[in-house]
Amino acid sequence: MISKNQKRLCLTAVSALSLGLLAQNIDLTNNSQINSQISIPVANAQDASLEASLSGAGASFPAPLYQRWFSEFNKLNPDVEISYQSVGSGAGVEQYLQGTVDFGATDKPLSDEERATFEAAYGQAPIQVPMTAGSVVFAYNLPGVDSLELPRTTYCGMVNGEITNWSDPAIAEANPTASLPDIPISWIHRSDGSGTTFLFTNHIATACPTWQGGADKTVEWPTGIGAKGNEGIAAQVAQTEGGIGYVEYAYATENGISAAAIENQAGNIIAPSPDTASLVFDGEAIPEDFALTVPDPANPEAYPIAGLTWLLLYPAYDDSSKAQALQAVVDWALSSGDEYATQLGYIPLPQEVEDRVVQTVQKEVVANK
Repeated sequence: MISKNQKRLCLTAVSALSLGLLAQNIDLTNNSQINSQISIPVANAQDASLEASLSGAGASFPAPLYQRWFSEFNKLNPDVEISYQSVGSGAGVEQYLQGTVDFGATDKPLSDEERATFEAAYGQAPIQVPMTAGSVVFAYNLPGVDSLELPRTTYCGMVNGEITNWSDPAIAEANPTASLPDIPISWIHRSDGSGTTFLFTNHIATACPTWQGGADKTVEWPTGIGAKGNEGIAAQVAQTEGGIGYVEYAYATENGISAAAIENQAGNIIAPSPDTASLVFDGEAIPEDFALTVPDPANPEAYPIAGLTWLLLYPAYDDSSKAQALQAVVDWALSSGDEYATQLGYIPLPQEVEDRVVQTVQKEVVANK
């Protein structure tokens, strides 16, 4: 069996035709900027010369995995220190655009406006590459109710504030053996700009005909209370009997919070898991800018709320050691870090997508002269 690292050494011999859509690279079009930059040697994951201090900020969705990756990478490269602040996609994109971090992270692809802002400031297109995928679950706190099924009309009604009590007939009918309490439903949503909110509302806007809030990192909620970050929602649900909110799968499992099975487009009730969530991406072509979203998958076996999460990098770094370290950590995470993604309940990218991400970063992340 060829390892991922061995396979990457052979990538230059792989034709663009064989990779198809998944092998396209992002082109930088500002030649004057390109001519003022230099390529840097491709960094290996255990390069003794690597020495850098990197700071990043953004999405809480992948934070448990990013923090694990950066910790493990530091064990291999003690002179590379990476700090990551889980501040939400909204704040992460803002800091990235302002240039106050070495990298950003988001669960919503950059908008046309954000891309234009970046290009106006830096003269080139931003680099946006996916690192992993995950699912968004309905985490709930109902003592004695270990499993919960929510048909589509039911969870739409809860999010819209139309179903307000756990004893509602719609919930009881779908869960005839559960001892549902006669207590109010406490809907808990994000209070900050959030890529998880985008992934969640991107589905809700498609699946729920009466939803009026749109799909974005920040929306107007018709009901509920706010909490900051996936961490905040998980904590609020855990301490609120009758609470229910949306979090990335890892936050529910790591905190021992139950997650509901929900109805997908095909009418099947599907429990959340990395396996069922990975089916969301079956047969989907990755666009040139990697900005794939699947708001309501047609696969009858798929858990319906899942998405990619992206790392935001700059086309040029004044410090070549930072560019090399970023190349190395991306390569290591996608060649050796899949085991940690799996352990935490994330979804590793397909091999061909990982290869394309590594190629893009090695080609496009350069150092200024």
